[in-house]
Amino acid sequence: MALISYKNANIYQRHGICVLKGVNFHVDQGEFVYIIGRVGSGKTSLLRTLYFELDLDEADEASVLDYDLLNLRRKDIPKLRRQMGVIFQDFQLLGDRTVYKNLHFVLKATGWKNKQDIDERISDVLKAVGLEDKADKMPHELSGGEQQRVAIARAILNKPKLIIADEPTGNLDPETANHIIELLRGISQTGTAVVMTTHNMPLLDQYPGIVYRCVSGKMEEVTNDFNQIQLVDEPDRDEIIVRYSEREEV
Repeated sequence: MALISYKNANIYQRHGICVLKGVNFHVDQGEFVYIIGRVGSGKTSLLRTLYFELDLDEADEASVLDYDLLNLRRKDIPKLRRQMGVIFQDFQLLGDRTVYKNLHFVLKATGWKNKQDIDERISDVLKAVGLEDKADKMPHELSGGEQQRVAIARAILNKPKLIIADEPTGNLDPETANHIIELLRGISQTGTAVVMTTHNMPLLDQYPGIVYRCVSGKMEEVTNDFNQIQLVDEPDRDEIIVRYSEREEV
């Protein structure tokens, strides 16, 4: 089942610059998909079209979760977003409340009302990410890896069909990054598709998936030959230290 289908789509930044042209991108249920490329190559803009922070107006076809993005009504966006989870490199947890209350806030905002159901769902997702004993902790009391696992728990609260992750291991040490990818791979094996951007090329060897590369304004599938492009696609040192919150909208 196709969860994402883009045919000949053009991706623009908010200020009208085309960063990817003629994108053909297809994701089926349960697939694990990497998007690689330098900072500024259009990866983040592409993801933002998937969760409707950027409009997509130019394409032969553009659908996400059976919704036609070319004719998407604004009132349908909240309902559509509830079918997906989004994970950011900088976690974006609410710093003034506990892990439990971060998750509780999301469930209430998406229509959950029964307290027992809410408590059971929060318990389930924290157990799934190995943080069942951290419900009463504040975000600043957690390590970076633990905060990212809370972000993943938040993303899977509503049992999404699709998870979108923008550099989810970018601020983590290699061992913690491996744990995060193992967790996301396990989620994909339950039928939820995962689409993630990354600069961490060794992960692609250790945890194979479908690989797309953004370069020179184009996006191409390179699953079978990405090993040959690793050296030329290696990010500059200055790019590695750019934080998500400091990036251009690309």
